Amino acid sequence: MKDLFLKKIRLSYYFIIIFLIYAVAEIFFIKRTQFTPQALMLFSVNSFLYGFYISPILSGQKSRIEELHKIVRSEANAVFSLALVVAKLPIKFRQETQEMLLVYLKAVLKQKKAAGGEAEYEKMIAFCLEYKGEHQAEVDKFLDKLIANQQNRTNFAMQMSNRVYSNEWMISLILFSITLGFVLLIDTGPEFIFKLLAAILCTGLTMLLIILAKMSTLTHKKAKQMWDPYNKLIDTKFYRID
Repeated sequence: MKDLFLKKIRLSYYFIIIFLIYAVAEIFFIKRTQFTPQALMLFSVNSFLYGFYISPILSGQKSRIEELHKIVRSEANAVFSLALVVAKLPIKFRQETQEMLLVYLKAVLKQKKAAGGEAEYEKMIAFCLEYKGEHQAEVDKFLDKLIANQQNRTNFAMQMSNRVYSNEWMISLILFSITLGFVLLIDTGPEFIFKLLAAILCTGLTMLLIILAKMSTLTHKKAKQMWDPYNKLIDTKFYRID
C-alpha cells in the first residue's frame, strides 16, 4: 500500500500540497514562542544532527540506485549475448529459447524485486541440462552464460535488500520532528514573508524524508528508469538494448 501511494504522487505535487499545509498552519493556527538562547542552541545542535545523519543515508540510497542501474544493464547485456548464442540456429530452436528469455524478462519486470523471475530462470537451466540433440555445443554455451549471469542476480538481490531500516527511520523521524517543531514555533515577527519562509523551510525538511522513502522503495523517477534495458530487449525482440 505504501509503495502504491508513493508511486501515484509526483514529488512536485508533494511539494505543493505540503507547502500549502504548512503555510496555512503558520499564518492562521500556530502560536509563536520567543526562545531563550539555550533553546536556540538546542535547535542549532539538533538541526546539525538532522542534516549530518540524513545526508549519508540519502547518499547511500542514491549510490544503491546507481549500482542497481549498472547491475540491470549488465544482466541485459548478458541476456543479449544469450540471444546471440542461438541467433543463427534453426528458427524453431531459436524461437523456443528466445521465448524462454522473454518470459524470464517479463517475470522480472512484473515482480521488480530481489531474485525476480527465479522460476523462469531455473526452467532455462533445466532445459539446458536435459537437452540432448544436434545443437549440444550451443546449448552448453547457453548454459555457461546462464551460470555466469547468476553473479548479476546475486548482486541485484543484495542491492535490493540494502534499504533504510527501522532504526534509521526512528532516529531520522525524531531529529526531523524536533527540528520541525522549532521552526514552526519560533517567533519570526509579524512580517508575512517570514511566515512563508518558515513554511518553505518546513516543506524542505519534509521533502527530504519523502525523497528518502521514494528512493528506499525504488519509486523515484531515476530508479524506475533502470528497467529500460529490459523493456528495450523485449520491444525489439533482442535486437537492441537501448
